[in-house]
Amino acid sequence: MRQDTMNDMGTHATTLGFEARLDRLAELAVRVGLNLAPRQEVVMTASVESIDLARRITEQAYKAGASLVTTLFSDEQATLARYRLARDEAFDTAPGWLFDGMAAAFRNGAARLAIVGEDPALLAAEDPDKVARANRARSAAYRPALELITASAINWSLVAGATPAWAAAVFPDEPPEVALAKLWDAIFAASRIDAPDPVAAWAEHNAALRARRDMLNARRYAALHFRGPGTDLRVGLAQGHAWMGGASPAKNGITGNPNIPTEEVFTTPDARMTEGTVTATKPLSYQGTLIRDIRVRFAGGRIVEASAATGSAVLDRMIGTDEGARMLGEVALVPASNPIARSGVLFLNTLFDENAASHIALGQAYSKCFVEDDLTAEQLAARGANTSLIHVDWMIGSPETEVDGIDADGRAEPLMRGGEWVK
Repeated sequence: MRQDTMNDMGTHATTLGFEARLDRLAELAVRVGLNLAPRQEVVMTASVESIDLARRITEQAYKAGASLVTTLFSDEQATLARYRLARDEAFDTAPGWLFDGMAAAFRNGAARLAIVGEDPALLAAEDPDKVARANRARSAAYRPALELITASAINWSLVAGATPAWAAAVFPDEPPEVALAKLWDAIFAASRIDAPDPVAAWAEHNAALRARRDMLNARRYAALHFRGPGTDLRVGLAQGHAWMGGASPAKNGITGNPNIPTEEVFTTPDARMTEGTVTATKPLSYQGTLIRDIRVRFAGGRIVEASAATGSAVLDRMIGTDEGARMLGEVALVPASNPIARSGVLFLNTLFDENAASHIALGQAYSKCFVEDDLTAEQLAARGANTSLIHVDWMIGSPETEVDGIDADGRAEPLMRGGEWVK
């Protein structure tokens, strides 16, 4: 990691050992990410390679009063075995019984925590048709649980754990042990683990994000206009939208941080009102395939043209998942000078890379991003909130990006210049 990043994020990286920093991340996941309530259950998902972090999070959860922590582990080698050995019809199935059980746990008050850290190129050599079918089946089966998450019915959070395969992809020129250490350093820095008091650092950061979203909510823009190399995009905002970012309250009354790290403020667009052309500023790692140089054109809210330098077949299948996969479900603003961008690390993981740049997401909208929190599905649809089996963020911001806020009368106000806030 570059030295300027360590100076930006704190100096404790040189004095705290790895074990202490890992314990801090586990504590942060429980206290700041979930803000776990006493006697609350936790449903956690993780790779088998992240078992050490998962165990530490489990310990922290029980210290915080959790009644039960249930962890579901995945194994990338088992995933590859499926693609190489399973019968063709197997790729149209998913464990709906498992996801139904997760949804039932959430309805009964459980919190959701995910440790991410997958190999960004795991499925790059596999049949893209099988990948698309498996993703579609999984998304359909997971929908009952996902709807509770996107509606903020529960407190939930994502944190990251470095793995050898992910580290090798991010730092391909380094020996394996050096690459893994560098990735852990980057995760700790981006997650503010190296601050003298990480919990206090997150409180300060959340206050700054809250001030930014309060400003945007007061402005009540009707649309945003993005301009940059290969980009001239107008994104209409949903009627009654609300900007979110940083710590946010769930409908169960618990305020947590859904993403660690996070640098964004975001809201729900009117999916019918996206027009123009947009070019990705960073690669998108999607279900084991790296998609580079995405360029799409929107007309009438829908993608009508799409291309990519690599991974175009996967991109085509992704946006063909369902009708809503060609439309926007989120728009987010991130200053180009944020610590993740300053690190110079391309994480090849959306949790980090989306927080390095302003971005948009194809697919499912967040129903929580409205002033009214009790809108029906019909009311949300009437306001242009998108519905889809997917929600895929990809990055469109850079130091060359300009963003204007467009008011209801069509007047433009500068929001970002050179990738930075001007207000």
